[in-house]
Amino acid sequence: MADDNERIHVTATEARAGATPGVTRYVLMVSLVAAIAVMAYILLT
Repeated sequence: MADDNERIHVTATEARAGATPGVTRYVLMVSLVAAIAVMAYILLT
């Protein structure tokens, strides 16, 4: 039986069980620019 206090060492990739391609930052930037553009359009019209 395993000890509950025993530390388990895994790499970051093993812990998250997948790759992180970094697409999220681009989605956030595009959506931020789109939101600013829509708000500016609403303000100007």
